[in-house]
Amino acid sequence: MKRNTDRISVRSRLYLSALLMLLALAAVTAATVAWFSIADKTKVKSMSLDIVSGVDLRMDLDPHEALDQYVKTLSFDQIAERMKQEKGFSMQETPLEPVTTQDEATFFFENGTAAESTSGVYLEFTLHFMAAKDMVVHLTSADSSSGAGDGTEVTSENAALPPAMRISFATDGKTWIYDPGMENASVTEGTTTTFGLPGKNEMELNSDNAMFSMKEGINKEVKVHIWMEGTDPACTDGLKGADYAIRLRFEGTEEDGQPFSE
Repeated sequence: MKRNTDRISVRSRLYLSALLMLLALAAVTAATVAWFSIADKTKVKSMSLDIVSGVDLRMDLDPHEALDQYVKTLSFDQIAERMKQEKGFSMQETPLEPVTTQDEATFFFENGTAAESTSGVYLEFTLHFMAAKDMVVHLTSADSSSGAGDGTEVTSENAALPPAMRISFATDGKTWIYDPGMENASVTEGTTTTFGLPGKNEMELNSDNAMFSMKEGINKEVKVHIWMEGTDPACTDGLKGADYAIRLRFEGTEEDGQPFSE
């Protein structure tokens, strides 16, 4: 009787092990569904990109000595021209393609090969900021009082596209990733914070959307990456050939989070 019981016990353990292996395989398969469904198909055709800064904050594509040499707005044409000079491709003609990254600095295709920044499948450029006073810089979806419709937003005629986009800002050894599909929340892992933004009418400048600190009159170099995250469930064949627009607006607050008056 004991031998039969032992046989049943061994058989049960074997069945359990087989079941666990199948469940593990199913989990891996589910995790890669997005990649499998978009392989070599999904490309974002064209884009618009505009960047706006708030009161007492300026920026440019190059560093300068004085605040008045910086600007409050950077247009798509200015950024596209810089990308063509530095990376050798046209933003108007080169579509984004699904990639992924573990460190927000090196990017890879589905098959594991590296995606070069000169290929145009993702965007990489540097912004230089200077402030008129010490501040903490936030990304905000709210419009400025002087320019309606200038808050941070990723838009497309294809409503499924914005959640698949990512925009990162790296400086001082830290990285902040804006995820349009994350809404009003933030998650920090190590030196990387991923965050979303609420709608413009609900927008508040707080620790969830706070990024880097600025010192009065000191240039701050920030590396920016824009990509379509291939492992996001939103990144499917349905995005193929879509157009989209990105608008980024930065706003400063006091160190304690209080906004500056415009």
